[in-house]
Amino acid sequence: MRWNPLPRRTLRSRLLGLLLPGMVLLLAASLWNTRHDAISAADAAFDRSLLGALKGLDLNVTTASGGLAVEQPYRLFEFFQLSSGGEVHYRVATDDGLVEIGSPDLPLPPPDVRLRSGEPRFYDAVYFGEPVRVGALRRELDPPVGDARQVLIQVAEGTASRERFAQTFVRQALWRDASMLGLMALAVAAVAGWALRPVQRLAAVTRSRQTDDLRPLQADGLPEDLQPLVEAINQQLARTQALVEQRRQFLDDASHQLRTPLTTLRAQLDYARREADPARLREALDALSTELDLASRSTNQLLLLARADAAPLQRQPVDLAELAREVALQLLQQARALGVDFGIALDESAEPALIARGDRLQLREAWLNLAHNALVHGCHAGAGGRVTLEAGHTATGWQLGVVDDGVGLDPDVAGRLGERFAKGRGSRGAGLGLAMARSVIERHGGQLVAQAGDGGRGLRIQLQWGST
Repeated sequence: MRWNPLPRRTLRSRLLGLLLPGMVLLLAASLWNTRHDAISAADAAFDRSLLGALKGLDLNVTTASGGLAVEQPYRLFEFFQLSSGGEVHYRVATDDGLVEIGSPDLPLPPPDVRLRSGEPRFYDAVYFGEPVRVGALRRELDPPVGDARQVLIQVAEGTASRERFAQTFVRQALWRDASMLGLMALAVAAVAGWALRPVQRLAAVTRSRQTDDLRPLQADGLPEDLQPLVEAINQQLARTQALVEQRRQFLDDASHQLRTPLTTLRAQLDYARREADPARLREALDALSTELDLASRSTNQLLLLARADAAPLQRQPVDLAELAREVALQLLQQARALGVDFGIALDESAEPALIARGDRLQLREAWLNLAHNALVHGCHAGAGGRVTLEAGHTATGWQLGVVDDGVGLDPDVAGRLGERFAKGRGSRGAGLGLAMARSVIERHGGQLVAQAGDGGRGLRIQLQWGST
């Protein structure tokens, strides 16, 4: 069983539950990019200010007196300190290490920051436990001062103002994106409600129907996404309608088929109760027994027909040779009592592999009905008749059938072969045997075929179905 975190939620809540996490992830990614951009923008803005201080200090470094002199730019640093919002540090040092002015322990550039003469560079460092941003400039001394050929100028400021600027920028972006997320969630909920209105109308139409209304639902005006659902519902309604019709047909068949035998049994029983002659009483009881056998067989055929119509088909390998022997043994005693030559004819070349696929129980009952019809109705000549069970392959699958040498198919029945209660004149059967066999083979995707027997005499009834 698959785990579903939203098992019984509405479609709207499921849609929001699927979209909101993705939107939150997009918001988080957007905030991360916004923070990165804010820090980059802050660094660019504050670095320009830092560069101004660095160049202002550089303009105040001179060697005109023969040594290194720095005119302290107090006004410049006071203004720069006000704009930076923190303390400002500087350092001026020669490359020979003899002259250092300002903060001598200001961090030097890291190895990955290479200074080129006349090119300012910026880097992050820590000064007295506080993060600072440092601008550095190395240039040539003109003229040199002793052994010193270059001077290093550094200006550092705290990063607190930069962080405050970035946090303010990110906070504003967070409120903006959160508001947008809320508006998008409301919009999705509203749009989902509007988009699901056809589903709600479809549900309302379905609920308003009567319990016996199995007409197909109308798909006109519904979105294309709902068309498969409506088609599936209509298919289920059609199957339900067919099932209801089968049940109604079964009740009609049962009432039609059992009413006459029960009436006859009642009349014969009343006659037997009034009969005093033992011989006539015995004849009445024999007739009553015969009529009871016919009623029992009709009832069994009705039940088999109902099961053939409604029972699920169990496809499995079926040994047709073994099935033929089973059917023959069941009817052998009846065939002997009727004086009929009863046998089996299998496709000998295919018998080792005469394995079909189908519902064994339903195929057996269908074959039994065909064989019983041939024994009882096909051989009107009585003793001397012949009935043969056949099984074998066809070009597309398998077949099993029964052939007799009787009088053939009654013309009254030929046009209604396989219909319920279709039987010839003089027949005392129920007319359900061929109907049940036809129902079984059609559920297997096959057909019931009737043709003349061997030599144009009698009748051959076959059940043919494919291999799929």
